[in-house]
Amino acid sequence: MTESLPVFDLLIAGGAASGLALAAAVKQALGDGAAVAVVDPAPPPSASARPPLRTVAIAEGPRRLLERIGAWDAIAPKAQAIMKMTIMDGGVRDAVRLPHLAFDAPGGGPLAYMAFNDDVVAALAALCGRLGVVRVGASVAGFRPGKRVAELALADGGTLRARLAVAADGARSKLRALAEIPAYGWDYDQSGIVATIAHEYDHEGVAEQHFLPAGPFAILPLPGRQSSIVWNERRADARALIALDPDDFLRQLAFRFTPKLGEIRLASRVEAFPFRFQVARRFVGERLALVGDAAHVVHPIAGQGLNLGLRDVAALAEAIVGPMRLGLDPGAPSALAGYQRARRFDVAASGLGMDLMNRLFSNDLGPLRFVRDLGLRLVDRAPLIKDQLMIEAGGAGREAPRLLRGAAL
Repeated sequence: MTESLPVFDLLIAGGAASGLALAAAVKQALGDGAAVAVVDPAPPPSASARPPLRTVAIAEGPRRLLERIGAWDAIAPKAQAIMKMTIMDGGVRDAVRLPHLAFDAPGGGPLAYMAFNDDVVAALAALCGRLGVVRVGASVAGFRPGKRVAELALADGGTLRARLAVAADGARSKLRALAEIPAYGWDYDQSGIVATIAHEYDHEGVAEQHFLPAGPFAILPLPGRQSSIVWNERRADARALIALDPDDFLRQLAFRFTPKLGEIRLASRVEAFPFRFQVARRFVGERLALVGDAAHVVHPIAGQGLNLGLRDVAALAEAIVGPMRLGLDPGAPSALAGYQRARRFDVAASGLGMDLMNRLFSNDLGPLRFVRDLGLRLVDRAPLIKDQLMIEAGGAGREAPRLLRGAAL
């Protein structure tokens, strides 16, 4: 029975940004030469849904990828350029916190862009529709890899076949679990309180990271006189804060926000999300690759979650598009091994670096605070180090995959 089913070249479980970007990248590169499907039970975000809340930072390399595959034109009008990033260290009640480290946009261009996650996903979903990516409204319930194809059983009783399956279905990936690939990590006793804040004065494209005793407090510019906050607190404290009445919550927020942008008010609902560090033991399996949160979850201290996922997309697309052009198997062990080699070190280094930074700055120990502030000031006075940090954060260096450099596959 299953022998008569069509075989997709690429079948992606998960319709969020990383999965859709991969589908679009492969389909754009190969056109009718690739049969690509995305499986997800949820429809793409729509204008009728709740106003968006969660934001993403888009570094230069991933922005080039989005531009190359044809999604950036739809995202750009809704995105806010970050022209400067300042890092500060201080106490909750400090009315003024002086910058210890500042990054200015190189050559007058933006450091990165801020956008609502829903806007990015909606743009990628529309692009996939135009490119002819098949969308299957179901969830994966079974996975059986074979010599030539993998079979994926669906919760609605259907079956799909593919030469390569991709798990892009989030931190609690069902497909990763079905493939028996373990993920290791730890929970942080931290949650991020997320909200959109309207303010009296223009932010001028400046993003701020305030290192406070409970953890980082980020102010991230959005279009207009609005900013997104990611406010780290211990989990119990975060629950208590979001349970406050609006006036008391706003008072606590104002202590951390500081008065530089004038009067502030809530412009959205407020939610809290727990933080975790997690890395899959392998990024590949038999006829399977993992991308995005299915492969790794990192602390959001540097806003690299989506960027790491799009780096996965660039590396996997490059690993499989070339062989597919030659009529070779995208699920062959050699192609998947190349993808894993390309991503494991970058993910481990980035994830552990963000973990170390969070542990270093999420406390108020006097001697440690002195050392970290001294370190920030020394880096601020070392242009070569700052430039290298910006190159690494941007993900568009000379050794980066072609899509991250804005080149075609």
